[in-house]
Parts: sequence; C-alpha cells; structure tokens
Amino acid sequence: MSIDLQRFHATWFEESREGLDELETGLLALESGERGAGLVDSIFRAAHSIKGGAATFGFTAIADLTHVLETLLDQIRAGERAVDAPAVDAMLGSLDALRALLDEAQHGNTADQDLVRAAMQRLQELPGAPDTGGSNGAAEGGSGDLQGWRIEFAPAPGLFMSGNDPLRILRELEELGPLEAVPQLERLPGFEELDPLQAVLKWSLTLQAPVARSDIQAVFAWIEDECELELTPIQAAPSSAAEASGPVPVPEAAEGSIRVGVGKVDTLVNLVGELVVTRSMLQQLGDAVADPVLAERMGAALEQLERNTRDLQDAVMGIRMLPVESVFRRFPRLVRDLSAKLGKLVRLQVHGASTELDKGLIEKIADPLVHLVRNAIDHGLEDPAERSAAGKDPTGTITLAAAHQGGNIVIKVAYDGRGLDRGRILEKARERGLEVPDDPTDEQVWDFIFHAGFSTTREVTDLSGRGVGMDVVRNNIRELGGNVALSSRPGQGTRVVIRLPLTLAIMDGMTVAAGGETLVLPLASVCETLQAGPGDISTVKGQGRLLKVRDAYVPLLSLAETFGTASGPGQRAEPVAVVVEGDGRRLALEVDALLGQQQIVVKSLERHYRHIDGISGATILGDGRVALIVDAGGLARTRLLPAAA
Repeated sequence: MSIDLQRFHATWFEESREGLDELETGLLALESGERGAGLVDSIFRAAHSIKGGAATFGFTAIADLTHVLETLLDQIRAGERAVDAPAVDAMLGSLDALRALLDEAQHGNTADQDLVRAAMQRLQELPGAPDTGGSNGAAEGGSGDLQGWRIEFAPAPGLFMSGNDPLRILRELEELGPLEAVPQLERLPGFEELDPLQAVLKWSLTLQAPVARSDIQAVFAWIEDECELELTPIQAAPSSAAEASGPVPVPEAAEGSIRVGVGKVDTLVNLVGELVVTRSMLQQLGDAVADPVLAERMGAALEQLERNTRDLQDAVMGIRMLPVESVFRRFPRLVRDLSAKLGKLVRLQVHGASTELDKGLIEKIADPLVHLVRNAIDHGLEDPAERSAAGKDPTGTITLAAAHQGGNIVIKVAYDGRGLDRGRILEKARERGLEVPDDPTDEQVWDFIFHAGFSTTREVTDLSGRGVGMDVVRNNIRELGGNVALSSRPGQGTRVVIRLPLTLAIMDGMTVAAGGETLVLPLASVCETLQAGPGDISTVKGQGRLLKVRDAYVPLLSLAETFGTASGPGQRAEPVAVVVEGDGRRLALEVDALLGQQQIVVKSLERHYRHIDGISGATILGDGRVALIVDAGGLARTRLLPAAA
C-alpha cells in the first residue's frame, strides 16, 4: 500500500509556520519569567509536531535540527535545564534557521547553510545538548528490569479521516526500537474499498526497547486529546500495577474547525458581491412595478432578500476576518533582538490583539508596522543613560494598539522617546529644496517626514539613515485605502495612527450625482451633508473656496470640476455639499444631488485600467453602469488647486 504524502505538504507547511510562531512566543514568555506546565508543554508539542512531520515527509535537515531543539525543551519541561539567556538565544536562532529550511522545502529558495550550521552548533554547544543522531532516553524508573512496552492505542472516530497520517506514529515508534503492530480493523460490508489504515479501531503495539515513558508519550503528543492511550511496561520481573498508566480520556470537544484554502473563501466573497449587485438590479426593477398589490409584495420580498444577503455577506466576510495578533506576535522578537543590538532597554506593550481585520489587509500591514517599530527603536527611543539624565525610566516603552472605530480599524504605534526635532526637520526640508510655509503648523512639519528619501539621521547605518521607510509606510497604507497621521511632543514621545477599512471587498457607500456622472463616497468617510446658505462660501487667495461649517471653514471642491465632468460653469451660490474626512483633514465636496445609500462591491481600477488621483476604485451599480469610488484622503492630499477667480 502506498500513500501520496504530497497532498499533505501544504497543510503541514502552514501548520509548521504556525508552530514556529507558537514556539517563538512561548520562548519569549519563558524568558520574561512566565512559567507553568501548560506553557512548556505547548512549546514542546509544537516542536514535536514539526519534527514528526519533517521525518514523515523526508525533510531530514528540518527533522535533525528540530530533534535537538525538542530535546532541550524536554529537559526544560522535566526541570533538568534552566531557562537562561544562552539557551533562549540559541533556540530562537534555530527558529530562524527552521523558517529558512521550510521556505527551501516549500518554494525551493536555497536556505543559508551557514545560518543552519550556526544554529545547530549553538544548540549543541549548550551543556547537556544531544547529538543529531537521536536519543532513546532513560529507562523507566532506572531499575534495569524494563524490557519494552505494550501500547494500546485507540484513535478517536474520524481522526485519520481528516488528513492525519497513521504511519507517522509507527515510524516514530520504530525510531525508538523494534516494533510489532497489530491493527484491529472494523468489519463492515464494502469497507475493503477504503484505505484500511483509516478503518483501524485500535492498535496493539509492542515496542521492544527500554525507553522512557515520556519518549512514547511524546510520539502521541500531537493527538493526545483525540485518542485513548494505555502504556504497560514489559519487565523481566513482575511490577506493581502502579507502573501501568490508565487510558487517557478523550475530553469533550470544543468547537471544531477546518482549514479552507484562501482561494475558496475569495470565491465566496466574489459570489456574494455579485449577489449584492443582482439585488440592486432587482430593487430597480421593483421600483418600476405599476400594480400596487404586486409592488407591495415585491417590496416585501426584496426586503427579505436584502436581510438575507446582508446576513450572508456578514457571515462570509467573517470567515476572512482574522485577529491582528497574527501580525503583532512577530514584534516581541523584533523588539528583543533590535534593542539588544542597539544597547537600549525597551518594553513592548500590546493592546487589542484580538481586534479582527480582513486577511488581505493583515498580510499587507505587516511591513509598514515593522518600519515604524524599527524606526521607534533606532531613532525614537533614547539610550538608558540619556533617559536617566532626563529623569525618565531607563526602559523605553513602545505601545502597539488596535481597535475598531466605525467601519474602520485604527492601529496606533506610540513610544515615549525624545520626540521629533521640529527645527532639524525644517532645516533638512530647506536643504532639500522643499517648499516650507512661512509659519508652518506642526502637522505640516511632520508631513515632511513622509517625503521620499527624507531623513534627519546624520549617520548611515545598516538600520537607518538612507531615507527609506516613512514614505514606504504612507504609500503602502494608501494603497490599502487607509491613511496615516503623526503627532509628537518634545521629550515625551511620538504617536503614529493608521486608519484602515475593515475590508476592501464590500462597503457601504453614498451615491451622488456630479456633472452628469454618478459617483460613490465611502460612507465611513462621510461626516455630514448640508445645503450651503448665502454667505457660507468665501474665496481666499491661495486657498480657493472655503465653506463655513458652523464655526470652522473647510475647503470646498466641486467634484464635477475635479474630475472634468462639468458641462458648464459650476460653483453654484448655494451648493449641496458633503463634508468628508480623509488623512485627518476635512473638506467639503460640491455635488449636484444626493442619490442614496447602498452597499457596493469594490473593484480595483488600477488592475483593470490605471491609477487616478482621488479615485480608490470602481463598482457596478444596479442598472449595470460603472461608478467611480471617491478617495476622500486622496482629494485632501491633492487639493492644492488654482485659486478661484
């Protein structure tokens, strides 16, 4: 019988990367002083699962390195090894090597062999570390009478039907010594058509090797909650009944889960999007029904369809929502390593890690956050001596926080460093020939930092000083339909606030008419709508038209003129205005009429056409027409239009 293991590779690669993340988080927790059998056991199981899969699939380099790591973790679990800095450093270094080896195995990218050899050497140089050849462990009780083990193993129903490999257990047991296996098969008519290994009700195994009980339990650690396991030592002399362990009870299930490919979820999202468009088309047809009785029945059916569609949309979009913890958990290691390299003391605080965000956004927000955190440690936080001299805690604090606000997620990166040097930024801006206002506000000064190539660092290092970073942060976030704002106070610190839509697939929008075209404003960016009255509009030289909104003036732009769709003179005396906010700035958009609110399916304009300033995408309306989606933040950034005559 042959089993095609290739079909299990993708799942194992994904699970192994999750296991490495769990290992890293757990090791950092141990280093920070956290203890407890549950923590150590979870770390050990993650390493053991990676090692078992690597051995099964023939990834020898991964299996060898993980074997040494697993043994060290087992020593910690048994209380035989202290959690000290050299051990943690060596084990964290092995995780970097394992990630490189996983990438090589999955994508063919050659791993840095120097990195792998150095990681193995550091592990083996630790006192009491094993060789790569493996270890059978100590004999049960150290009595010398142990000959082997009888193992009764009963998998939970369906355990191996979900893709788990039963041969993995047998292979790992065979690594410990000679093994005899007798499977008890289920006797059902026609069952011979199925894989016989999947039909096993119970395994009776005999391991003829005097290994430790913990070595056998480690083999079953990855399914310990989904099986019954009874271990009976085989000894030359009779042993007490206490030597045998009883069956391991199967706990009541928690909510179950399945792994589904991202492509399948994306297909569901697209289908729901098409359903939203179809619903809009039916709504327009329903509005045209003349028979009042039929119109009433049609209206009730459409209302029910709208509720069902929205419930379906929420459910499908919920599948794509993941906690930002998957991004945040990489920063403890980054902060630890970088602060040690720079000789700084840094404390990382994380809030709101359970806040959910669309998977597509999570994958793309990681790089901007890495830029910000590296920048905070490198330039933002002072060294301990400087902080102490200023009367501050020698240990600086970086705070990562996430929260939902309306239809957006807000991510904050704050650090209690020296703050931004306003004078130095202005000096550098003038040196580079940037246009500097006569009396710039703090916001205008901080904005210079986001210019490409801008840097106030006098020395170029491998971490900073080359003018690469903050412009990349802003550009990446803008590509995601979000915006970034920065604030700082001298001697107290700096805060960067990133605002992103929860999803890029479907959103609520306000449709407006402007110059004969229908445009969509994202509802999350709309603050209010109003009819301008006499005297509410002023024209200021160099700033164009301003609209008075209560006690403040905001720039007033004509959407028709901005996008070149105006058929005649615009700038009506009393326009309909929609006040929007983007990139932390407010402006009013002049429109011809407000058409209504509806859900829209967002389509990429750049992918199908090209980039247009002030436009974030397009959508299909219920009547089949294409409508452009206005980017309020983009208009706020490019609103420097010629002054009105």
